Amino acid sequence: MDGNKDEAERCIEIAVKSLSEGKIERADKFLRKAESLYPTQRAKDLLAKLKASAHTGAADGSNGTDEGVHQRKRANSASRSAKAESAEPDYTNDQLEVVKKVKKCKDYYEVLGVKKEATDSEIKKAYKKLALQLHPDKNKAPGAAEAFKAVGNAVAILTDAEKRKQYDLYGSQEQQNYTRRHTHYNEYAYSRGFESDVTAEELFNIFFGGSYPSQNIYMRQRRFNRQHEHQQREQQPSYAAFINLLPIILLIGLSMMSSFFISDPIYSLSPSQKFSVARKTQNFKIPYYVKDNFHSEYQGSVGRLEASVEEDYLTNLKHSCYRERNYKETMFAKARNFGDRDLYHKAQNIQTPSCETLHRLLNQ
Repeated sequence: MDGNKDEAERCIEIAVKSLSEGKIERADKFLRKAESLYPTQRAKDLLAKLKASAHTGAADGSNGTDEGVHQRKRANSASRSAKAESAEPDYTNDQLEVVKKVKKCKDYYEVLGVKKEATDSEIKKAYKKLALQLHPDKNKAPGAAEAFKAVGNAVAILTDAEKRKQYDLYGSQEQQNYTRRHTHYNEYAYSRGFESDVTAEELFNIFFGGSYPSQNIYMRQRRFNRQHEHQQREQQPSYAAFINLLPIILLIGLSMMSSFFISDPIYSLSPSQKFSVARKTQNFKIPYYVKDNFHSEYQGSVGRLEASVEEDYLTNLKHSCYRERNYKETMFAKARNFGDRDLYHKAQNIQTPSCETLHRLLNQ
């Protein structure tokens, strides 16, 4: 039935074009064909207007030499009506309502429609449902891109244990302070300070395996460069050098002190002479390595330890996946810019093993 509907819409568009060209009989033919395939109100209205124009032309055009003039007038009138009919918005009321609902939300839990006690699986399930409804390639309603970014930030923050903890502690207070400082409400002010490390499009591709094309990597890089240059111009030059060096100085100092106060880690994600005993986590079966005396020396909870192992492993996978996608998209962009078909095929064959592993783990 959907196939008939698509074919009927195609016939209507041909009829509209024929009306604009003054081809009345051809327009009438395709409108009747559209009605036989899939009856719609639009086709009925156009047929009615076409019939009314024909009757008016017959009454006013008794002189045969004026028939061409009347025909063009009828065609132009029907064409204008058809164009007015075709100027309908290319989104549904349901799509617009979803966007409005997200934009009214004040925190990430409300964006996804979950409780603060929601599990990772419940959060991911809610994200998948909203992301499919809000993706800009599918939803053309005003504000859909911003709403899509909001649900992407929400799932990225709430599925990261550390970021979710920080958001629960400081997110609500920060949004209140931000709202008080601005007389008008800036879109998604509650996301300020709690943004994802990857874009909403890249998160969507991780969850759905790249169902929609990613954004152009060069455009994102240009925007980033412009923002960075603007920030540099605003900085005070007298303190810029010291401020830039301060984190490095602190990092060096902390690394020197760590050898005196920080003990050896409990585990390692890669084998070494010190961490030679292989183990696997119960949940995702992630391999990790411990010391020979692990069973006698470690007195803590193995479950919490393995949760930390999985968190570190997933974080490393996310960064690796981002680098793999970034490289692949860069190759595609170069191939398109230079029209190099061989380079394009080479880019198609670039593998993203980290992204595939991450996608598999997140959808278990």
